[in-house]
Amino acid sequence: MRIPAKPPLDGLKRSLDKRRAEPVRMPKDGFLRETFELPRAQARAKAREWLERWPRQAYWTEIESWCERPGDVIEFTMRRLPTAD
Repeated sequence: MRIPAKPPLDGLKRSLDKRRAEPVRMPKDGFLRETFELPRAQARAKAREWLERWPRQAYWTEIESWCERPGDVIEFTMRRLPTAD
């Protein structure tokens, strides 16, 4: 019984490398996300900055998730719509 040869994966590898090299990909839900890991005071300031720059009413800006890390560091993800349309 002959074992079939494995298909070449060069094309797949090139495709994956190209996809991973893209700087920003738009998620399927349309929101832009950015994750931060900052000391508590700086985390509050960064969240406030986002909410002032992209108002919640127009961009649906919000803190999507957050967790407390050792050393009073907060890791959080902000999300917003790309435009206010």
